[in-house]
Amino acid sequence: MKPKWFAYISPLIMLLVLLSWIPLALVYFARVTNSPLPRISIIPDMDNQPRFKAEQVNTLFADQRAMRPPVDGTVADGMGEADDFFYRGISGGQWATALPPQITIDAELLKRGQSRYIIYCAVCHGLAGDGDGMIDHRGDQLAEGTWIPPLSYHIDLVRNRPVGHLFNTITNGIRAMPAYGTQVPPEDRWAIVAYVRALQRTRLGSLGDVPADKRAALAAQAATGSQPPSPPPSGTETSSQQGGT
Repeated sequence: MKPKWFAYISPLIMLLVLLSWIPLALVYFARVTNSPLPRISIIPDMDNQPRFKAEQVNTLFADQRAMRPPVDGTVADGMGEADDFFYRGISGGQWATALPPQITIDAELLKRGQSRYIIYCAVCHGLAGDGDGMIDHRGDQLAEGTWIPPLSYHIDLVRNRPVGHLFNTITNGIRAMPAYGTQVPPEDRWAIVAYVRALQRTRLGSLGDVPADKRAALAAQAATGSQPPSPPPSGTETSSQQGGT
């Protein structure tokens, strides 16, 4: 004969099972309903950190102020590049028409501009600036109808643009051209602009622009159709070294 308490085992088990569903039901209810109260955080981690609010007292400092004054010489984030001329190519509210005073135009600047141009620009615009780089050839071969060819530097539209406009184009991109401001520092962007102007000058120069002691040799080369060798610029890195394409 079974003891009397044995008859209560089955109802007790069922009651325990039902009670075990209560936490699951509460969790489900908390997830599907809105509440003005913050949710319960079982593992708070860094959700609630000790901190000071505005105007509170902090005895760590002699003046007991939690809000600390800026350190002398502090520059607000994004305000370090205050020179619009040098960092944005803008002078007097207009696109600059000359290079900034921080840039010295000399052979070293043009060599630097040439090396940066070969790394970042020539793949699309071509070594001579005619807009016939490797990327342009590939876009034509794919014939997908979506390729926008790069402009030649030697058309009037580009030749007549101020140098500030060219600098801004390198910095922020234009049309299908991406921005290179994060990859190329301002000094090198101005060097590229100077080199682009030199490329444009090659199509507009005359014999009168050549030093008198070199005109005879140049005229002889033109008569024979020969071209002087053009060694690569010193200090030119490969695109893989610079992370370019």
